Amino acid sequence: MFSRRAFFKFCGLASGGALWSGGGQMSAGARPLAGGGGGVVLGIDRLAASGFAGLRGKRVGLILNQTSVAGNGSPSRFVLQRALGRQFTALYTPEHGLDGREVAGRQVRSRRDPLTGLVAHSLYGNTRKPTPEMLANIDVLLFDLQDIGSRSYTYVSTMALAMEACAEQGKAFMVLDRPNPLGGRRVSGPPLAPQWKSFVGQVPVPYVHGLTAGELARMIAARGWIKACPELAVVPLAGWSRSMVWGDTGLRWVPTSPNIPRCESPFYYAATGILGGLDGVDVGIGSGRPFEYAGGRGVDGREWAASLERRRLPGVRFRPYQSVVKPGFGGAQLLIDPRGGTDLLGLAVLLASEVCRRTGGAPLRATTGDSRSLFHKVYGSDSLFLDLQRGRPVGAIVASWQPSLEAFRRERQGHLLYS
Repeated sequence: MFSRRAFFKFCGLASGGALWSGGGQMSAGARPLAGGGGGVVLGIDRLAASGFAGLRGKRVGLILNQTSVAGNGSPSRFVLQRALGRQFTALYTPEHGLDGREVAGRQVRSRRDPLTGLVAHSLYGNTRKPTPEMLANIDVLLFDLQDIGSRSYTYVSTMALAMEACAEQGKAFMVLDRPNPLGGRRVSGPPLAPQWKSFVGQVPVPYVHGLTAGELARMIAARGWIKACPELAVVPLAGWSRSMVWGDTGLRWVPTSPNIPRCESPFYYAATGILGGLDGVDVGIGSGRPFEYAGGRGVDGREWAASLERRRLPGVRFRPYQSVVKPGFGGAQLLIDPRGGTDLLGLAVLLASEVCRRTGGAPLRATTGDSRSLFHKVYGSDSLFLDLQRGRPVGAIVASWQPSLEAFRRERQGHLLYS
């Protein structure tokens, strides 16, 4: 264990800015970093530029996958091993595994990493929280995963449980920050009801929260959303601002999982992922454009796409499709402008409501047992399923979120790192 002062030591960079930000409320000297028009510098690169300050002489572990790369494409684990040598001691992998190729929901085995020779402990196998044995050989655990900005994507759940485990074992935790590909302004969707907390809803934020992983870690620590909080540091991005989507960053996109292949995919995941939790629907899984479709059995895609177009929803267009993956399924292909003003979760509820209406409620009847429970967990409560059954207007459902969204916007303000 090392001292808090050593861990939170500030390191002067060429820009004169402070490198590390601690957990909880922003300190007086930790002003939000202004963003520019591209050329974003990642947390791993800022850590390297500091000479890995605070890590020298410490045993270091890393939560990683294929997205854990420096700005030049070098794997973060290679960067760390080259700098720290034998003090770089352990790896930990989330859902989809070390290479991001495992199917969603499939358990991942621990294995030896061929690049570093280190054991990559699975945090999506027999345990989803690092065990004391897994953490025994480290002093500080780094988190360097690319998230996609939706609560149900499990990488942030992995982060929260790892923070809790580090606190319990007296280990420090450091987030090497990365951009939110949805940007930092979108805040949308339902709150998480406490009784539906799960690995696809571990942290009580709106479905689309508009935070980077570093900001979310600060909020987790400050709000007491885990049983115990570790010594926390965040190595922030340089050059990122809340108005940026991924295409503004100048960074190369690495698919975060098999069904998030493009930098625009997080927008479609937010818009159709909830619909995809129902049985008897099609959102394009198995096609070359996962999450970019919304349809059901027997739906007249031409008529429905035209109906959606007439709504003139900001930042999204629709065109008809007939599924080649699911014969007999039709619907609308979505064309989302990442810089448009689409309410992604409002769109998600509209699509779910319309597919259920146009199929006579077939997806609701087909979604039973574990599938229905998972649907509730992803949404954050059982209210949407009940609302769809009784045909509640979409506008009323969206309006029901607004008090919690307003409260969240206020609560997150003191934990933001970027202007």
